[in-house]
Amino acid sequence: MEQKTKASSREQQLPWWQLSLLGVACTVGTGFFLGSAIAIGIGGPSVLFNYALAALGTYLVFDQLARMTAEQPLEGSFRSYAQKAYGRWAGFSSGWVYWSSELLIMGSQLTALSLFSRYWFPSVPMWCFAAGYGGLGLLVIVWGTKGFERLENTLAVMKLAALLMFLAIAGLALAGVISPDEHGASMPAQWLPKGITALWSALIFSFYAFGGIEVIGLMTIRLRNPKDAPKAGKAMLGALAVLYVLSIGFVLLLEPWTSYAANESPFIASLAEYHLAFVPHVFNAVLIIAGFSTMTASLFAVTSIVVTMAKDHDAPAVFARAAGKNGKKPVASIGLSAAGLTASVIFALFMPESVYEYLTTAAGIMLLYNWFFILATAWRRLPATPFTRTKQIAGMSLIALAVAGTLFHSISRPGFFISLGFTGVIGLLTLFMARRWKNRHGEPSTEQKLKRLHTEENSEANEEQARKHRYGSKERAR
Repeated sequence: MEQKTKASSREQQLPWWQLSLLGVACTVGTGFFLGSAIAIGIGGPSVLFNYALAALGTYLVFDQLARMTAEQPLEGSFRSYAQKAYGRWAGFSSGWVYWSSELLIMGSQLTALSLFSRYWFPSVPMWCFAAGYGGLGLLVIVWGTKGFERLENTLAVMKLAALLMFLAIAGLALAGVISPDEHGASMPAQWLPKGITALWSALIFSFYAFGGIEVIGLMTIRLRNPKDAPKAGKAMLGALAVLYVLSIGFVLLLEPWTSYAANESPFIASLAEYHLAFVPHVFNAVLIIAGFSTMTASLFAVTSIVVTMAKDHDAPAVFARAAGKNGKKPVASIGLSAAGLTASVIFALFMPESVYEYLTTAAGIMLLYNWFFILATAWRRLPATPFTRTKQIAGMSLIALAVAGTLFHSISRPGFFISLGFTGVIGLLTLFMARRWKNRHGEPSTEQKLKRLHTEENSEANEEQARKHRYGSKERAR
């Protein structure tokens, strides 16, 4: 069922700059504050180039998504456009791939939040923090879209303030105003110490830092003017690209890149020797804020996508039903997200660390599969101008480059094959559902088609025999 494209003026109330701010809130999270340490460890100082490249790739994806929104705003965003471009199978598979990947990522985010919280309360079990943050996230979703926007706007300002504070402190350190105990600021001796292949393998973690644009795609329907969507994306990604590259650049200048560990934020480690006792506590709070913000954004997205799929009959109809005081709370959909989130947290807390790390890496790769499909959808839906085609091909190439790079490192390689397994299962489910959709709409099954073909062949044979009989009768009459 095609979604309604018009919303009331009361609902469409976001100015473009507020959407940009929401984009920052939904994007800046543990993927950047923690994932950057993994990227640096794999690729060395040259990952600075990766972040610029990932920013370009993300812009190319969001630009196409925003242009489709400007042309025709649809509830469900990328999955609705995929459905209109390629058919029901595309919307079904895109929605469930996104839902599955986001739930796994939310589990890892809650695990990370629990670890950060134990910095202050080491004796509290991790499951207590995970349950607490998960419950708070669900309360935000129950609060409604407006409450979600207010919270995310506030957290976005706090995260931006923290990044600007880091840049200011790092600038003072580089200027010599504050001095470290041992190491001083210096340029890395080698920018490509592990070679091109390692740099290639680290590209996927740079893309992780920009994950969240799908949530903004779901929010663009609430813009006052949908044609402002591309402008909002340019402002958001331009600001993030500058902040990310500057921040990683300062991190690489303040400390030797080999001193950063994968389980510690480089933003804390780079300032650890500068006699600033408040920095670890401030940035630990920022890490919690960032993780909670992106976790809540993901929860909002998976809840919204299930509601849209239920309206399109790609999920059980119960998930589209609304309840509550104003009849706007998708209780069943929120309950499904809560159940999935609970299962994901249990896996995160009790599964061996390496195995769950592979699963979350796979989930991140699956997000890039969705990005690729956004570009493939835009290929069919947007006007085929040379410049548009160039952007689409460039975006697809960068995503393919990032995914292929995961095959060359032990951390990401298992995640690649797990992602193929997940998408394969969803693909088989899509094929199964496609057969049901055909039969439900009165279209013949394979068996029915063969029977009809056999009947038609017999009919043609009978006609041919009758024609020959008539022709023979005429000849005899002559």
